[in-house]
Amino acid sequence: MTTTDTSSAERYLTVPELAALLRIKERKVYDLAATGAVPCSKVTGKLLFPEQAVRRWLERGQTGSAQVQAARPVVFLGSHDPLLDWALRQSECGIATFFDGSEDGLDRFSSHGGIAAGLHVFDPATESWNIAAVEAAVRGMSAVLLGFAKRRRGLVIRPDLSEDIRGVADLAGRSLTPRQVGAGSRTLFDHLLREADILPETIEMRPVARSEADAVLDVATGSADATFGLEALAAQHNLGFIPLIEESFDLLVCRRAYFDPPMQRFIRFLASDVFITHAATMKGYDISEAGVVRWNG
Repeated sequence: MTTTDTSSAERYLTVPELAALLRIKERKVYDLAATGAVPCSKVTGKLLFPEQAVRRWLERGQTGSAQVQAARPVVFLGSHDPLLDWALRQSECGIATFFDGSEDGLDRFSSHGGIAAGLHVFDPATESWNIAAVEAAVRGMSAVLLGFAKRRRGLVIRPDLSEDIRGVADLAGRSLTPRQVGAGSRTLFDHLLREADILPETIEMRPVARSEADAVLDVATGSADATFGLEALAAQHNLGFIPLIEESFDLLVCRRAYFDPPMQRFIRFLASDVFITHAATMKGYDISEAGVVRWNG
């Protein structure tokens, strides 16, 4: 066999295919084969690598004396943030997105489901953001936590209810659009309800919104009286806003992916005048620590 065989039960990878899978140079593949670190066969002068054996080798994470992991998908996970969403598109970095909450992002990141995750997880025990959750979820992984923005969060309300709703205690009997369980804003809102000794059953909970923008849009269209959202989105829709907390929104990044072109392009964009100018138009955002290392794993 001199070519990749896709019709037989055992499929073989060529040197370029294995290099692409591992995201390494072809020269490194030859080095791994020469030392016997990776399963391979030599047929008519060409190196071939049995795919199933290679994938079992990757799962074991062992190359004799070194570890090699399968490439992570170039996907940004975690919590939805309107400024982050805009920056990823505007930077033309090519990173796809799957925003479904901080907890989901941590789970997927720890399972190698993406190269980065946006997080805003509050730890009541230390009254701090993100670091405790990251240390618990990705212990032993090569990752770094970067600052992105501090954001003002509070109650986004219909303008005609500004006199009636002045705090969490005034939500009783009102309709509210929550985020899904596992989203950082949902966890924080549930914490604030407990702090205020308010039973969730006293609030008319609407179906969950799976993004910051969708939650605020529910209020803007009159479908809900309120949501626990960002000041920037409230201002965009000319809605009432009652500030409750300033939170840290950080970026958990795979160290290996940090040095790859997509992430490097995005990181450079965070220091650009375009990003700084746009962030200044969004109320309640402080990006003075964007890109600053907050935790080094």
